[in-house]
Amino acid sequence: MSTALSTFESSLDRLEVGWTRTTPDGFEDALASAIDPPAVGVPLGIDGVSLDGTAVETPPTPRLLREANTGVTRAGKAIARYGTLVVDSDPAGTEPVSLYPPTHVAVVRESDVLPDVESASDHLGVRFADGGSSVFATGVSSTGDMGALVEGVHGPKHVHVLILEER
Repeated sequence: MSTALSTFESSLDRLEVGWTRTTPDGFEDALASAIDPPAVGVPLGIDGVSLDGTAVETPPTPRLLREANTGVTRAGKAIARYGTLVVDSDPAGTEPVSLYPPTHVAVVRESDVLPDVESASDHLGVRFADGGSSVFATGVSSTGDMGALVEGVHGPKHVHVLILEER
């Protein structure tokens, strides 16, 4: 196991973010264990895994987003040091699916786990040059703007990461 991957898992533990390491063969079972139906998602764009045939409805619609307890998306990259998910916006609706439902299940390939923010600069540079954007999400949504820390105000109250092993 790479150092970045073990650091990422430790960072998720520190943030109290659930995670499951799985293979493409075990993906559907791992996903079923991670979601709280009803669930909505966007195509993952990862060879060997799909939301087809799962309890996750696609494509997202405003009604599905309002009714969903879980949103399932891919994380384009992950930053090991902070346990951060880099959620790339796209026309399929990845950003709203990751933000609106109370639970976000993010799927990240182990090769997309990078040691630090600087390591993600090439990925972000390409995205920005193409007019895209990305959200850095670290743990559950929280704010301390009004004193005490409040979770789930601006986004999901629960996050679970499915780390997809590659052969």
